[in-house]
Amino acid sequence: MDANQLDQYLERCRQQVNRCLEHWLQQQNGIAPRLAEAMRYATLNGGKRVRPVLAYAAAAAVGGDPVRADDVAAALEMVHSYSLVHDDLPAMDNDALRRGQPTCHIAFDEATAILAGDALQCLAFEVIARSPVSMADGTRLQLIRLLAGNSGTRGMAGGQALDLEAEGAALNLQQLELIHQHKTGCLIRASVAMGALTHPQVSARQLEALDRYAQAVGLAFQVQDDILDVVGETAQLGKHQGADRALKKVTYPDLLGLDQARDFARELSNQAVAALADFGAQAEPLRALATYIVVRTH
Repeated sequence: MDANQLDQYLERCRQQVNRCLEHWLQQQNGIAPRLAEAMRYATLNGGKRVRPVLAYAAAAAVGGDPVRADDVAAALEMVHSYSLVHDDLPAMDNDALRRGQPTCHIAFDEATAILAGDALQCLAFEVIARSPVSMADGTRLQLIRLLAGNSGTRGMAGGQALDLEAEGAALNLQQLELIHQHKTGCLIRASVAMGALTHPQVSARQLEALDRYAQAVGLAFQVQDDILDVVGETAQLGKHQGADRALKKVTYPDLLGLDQARDFARELSNQAVAALADFGAQAEPLRALATYIVVRTH
């Protein structure tokens, strides 16, 4: 899959998950229209949609129909969007720019942003529970368990807590990797596993190989984020360049140097591709994504 084909694939996936997000978000007006507006703002104001794309690509890689992954993809993006809203709050990273737009607490207010994040998290689980896609109850429960476990104290939220505690501290590579395996990596691992599980015939062997892929891709994604915090431009990034350094966060370029950090990202990308050795052409989008993640500029 060349760069042009990947761009087309990414755009198709974005449009597909955005339609699903619109479907669920338009049902949220209810008793609090301003809250619903903030939820839409936080979710539909751009974004790369990496986690939904990984879910779609994993479903295809195991021989499934990516359409069956629509609600899983939407739920993953809701959890990711809620995490960004909360990360940007003054009590956390105190950012004013996200996806090239004012952050949710700037566009609305702090209390509304907190509630929008809370509501998006709840909606993500409702989406999986209510999904009209036919799936066994055991699979539905497995999807909910994966999303919860990888989002909570043993996953993304736990990683964010470690990240906050580490601000201004001296870390080694092992400690930094532990933070990012959880803060960024866990939801990426969940994305790949959940997408694959929407195919009823997925095998345990396929899931194991896909998890090796996801672990490498998840860490590579964060290494590249760290690199972009040094060399990227605010206009391209959609968030303030140098934000991590301003918060005195240790990054991979700090510990390895910029050139070695780039080498490490490429090594992780190669590990991800190697994990797919037993998959055929249906896994080509996953292979292309492993490369894209470490060459992207935002």
